[in-house]
Amino acid sequence: MKQRINLLIAFSVTALIVLSIVQYYLVKTAYNYKVAQFHTEIKNEIARISNNYSDIDSVLVSRKEALYKTLSENYIQGKKKKTDIKNGILENEFSAALTQKILQKFDKDLPNLKIDFAIVLNKFILYKNAQKADTIFSEKPFIQNRLYGNLTSLDHAFMVRNYVGTTNGIIENQDYKLLTEDSMYVSVIDWEMIILRRMAFILALSLLSILTLITLFVIAIKALIKQKKVSDVKTDFINNITHELKTPLATLGISTKILEQENIRKNDTNFTAVVNTISRQNNRLQNLIDQVMANSLAENEIELQKEKIETEDFLQTIVNDFKITYPKIEIKTYFETQKTNLILDKFHLTTALLNVLENAVKYGCNTIIIKTKQMDNQFSISIEDNGIGISKSKQALLFEKFYRVEQGNLHNTKGLGLGLYYVNQIIKAHQGTVNVISDLGKGAQFIILLKV
Repeated sequence: MKQRINLLIAFSVTALIVLSIVQYYLVKTAYNYKVAQFHTEIKNEIARISNNYSDIDSVLVSRKEALYKTLSENYIQGKKKKTDIKNGILENEFSAALTQKILQKFDKDLPNLKIDFAIVLNKFILYKNAQKADTIFSEKPFIQNRLYGNLTSLDHAFMVRNYVGTTNGIIENQDYKLLTEDSMYVSVIDWEMIILRRMAFILALSLLSILTLITLFVIAIKALIKQKKVSDVKTDFINNITHELKTPLATLGISTKILEQENIRKNDTNFTAVVNTISRQNNRLQNLIDQVMANSLAENEIELQKEKIETEDFLQTIVNDFKITYPKIEIKTYFETQKTNLILDKFHLTTALLNVLENAVKYGCNTIIIKTKQMDNQFSISIEDNGIGISKSKQALLFEKFYRVEQGNLHNTKGLGLGLYYVNQIIKAHQGTVNVISDLGKGAQFIILLKV
């Protein structure tokens, strides 16, 4: 059983890991799709509100084109070098103004998004007559080639549009053509949160499914472990009841054979002794069966035959009978109450109290102290011993059916694990409570509270 549980746990954990990986892959795929969809939406929106820069501010665009034309003609005339052309373009005086105009348009037409952008120049190429193209520069998109905008890096930005511009001109009776290419990159602030909000349902469903699987896994494992414990307890109980029954049955078998001897039958003394032995063993068998039957009932199924009794005398009678059975055990009584009349079931309560006393003897005590007192309309019976005690970790299990404390089995009789369970059921049937206070190696104290 233990090996099967371990295999099931290993298989379940593996399955859970595989399912988690699959779930992660699906969520990641959905996330990438949402990001691409978001980028497409932004591109479409920006394309809708701005086809080129002239619809933002035609005056500034005219100034930009005039600058490009002047720099190109200076280069053709040999007045400027390529580096001068590049610096002249990137250090234009209207950069801040056009940046502000574009941001204002974004704020107006896309009020739900906060956008940072950068327009970078990729190419600046001159064509003179039919000659080969003269490339002033042609580079990958670099933030260093920024014309307008406030982005400081293109790492987390995406391109929304490419704009190719052409300008034709004549200088010194030579035709020339200028080709420029620039790209707009944007970065939507808190775009990750926008994507996550759009994926809220998918994420919640995914998380719920994983948590459900983990919960079902834990419940299944707990059920299996509980089933194993029940199986172990049942096996343990069968072994112990078998052990308990073997002794009286063996004695009955031997006694029966002895009675077959003629000399025993003719000797009244020996005959009576053997008969008494058979009677005692028969009673022992009957008590074992009664104990198992009685402890199969819950407290609300036990039929009590209550009567009015004087509790102190009732307890003293139990103590006196117990002393006869266990003469070597010292019992001290300290009754702080006198002539307390309670409505109790004499038979069941006697059995319950004897179980507590016998349990103390079983686990190594030689002194038992019994105290009574009355407080808050409750009658308290305290039974304290100096036995081996009970560890804190095992006290919660003490009143469970078939549970036996493992250590300290000082007597050969193992017991059925029903004694304290029976005590708890009987006290509950009387609408009372029983608790234990103990430390390992320091004895145990059972406190029974009954309604007055």
